[in-house]
Amino acid sequence: MQLLIVHRDPEMGEALVQMVKVYTTHHCELVTSDKAAMAWTRQHQRCELLLVQLEAEGINGLTLGSALSEIFPALQVLFFPNYNATERRLEVANTKIFPEPIEGDELLGAIERAEKLSPDSPDLFHVVDVLQMCCLSRRSGAVQMVKDDNSGLVYLRNGRIVHAETTITRGRDALAEIVSWKLIEFAYERSVRPPLETITGDWHEILIDLLGTKNSEDAIEQRRSA
Repeated sequence: MQLLIVHRDPEMGEALVQMVKVYTTHHCELVTSDKAAMAWTRQHQRCELLLVQLEAEGINGLTLGSALSEIFPALQVLFFPNYNATERRLEVANTKIFPEPIEGDELLGAIERAEKLSPDSPDLFHVVDVLQMCCLSRRSGAVQMVKDDNSGLVYLRNGRIVHAETTITRGRDALAEIVSWKLIEFAYERSVRPPLETITGDWHEILIDLLGTKNSEDAIEQRRSA
């Protein structure tokens, strides 16, 4: 499997490359910007896994992931967001989002899962993982989420969930419907603004309330305070 790591910090990026080379048999290369990543694609015929910073100087992980997915249809993406792991409020099993300090075993597990996927597998994320990443990154805009024939929008303002819509519902009911989809494909648009604001409160408390009492098959746990 061919991996590409896009990380602004050469020291951290090289440490990730070495981890992949020591513990796996995959090919792995490092670049430090979106521009360098696009140049890399012109010299390679395949890439199965992109590991990219969510946001750094010269790096926009969401935009780059979308662009490379057009070039490499089998691409799966893992994100390194710009907040600390201690800020997470909800733990998601089999996460594809790795704030620092990065848990090496978890990251290697995600790489192993990507290796086992068939080339036509969609790039799926848990809806709670995506919302947590966007909220902790203080994002504004809209996140489109797709599950089979279902599609919904979650609107954000400075890291707060302020509105949601599906084809048949809006507001908190729409958010509850979207959360119930669990594994989704998503796209983010910074420039979109909410048509109205129907949801108030702390994002993690809203999600915990919507998730309710989870059974053993669910993969979400409230993060315990130290």
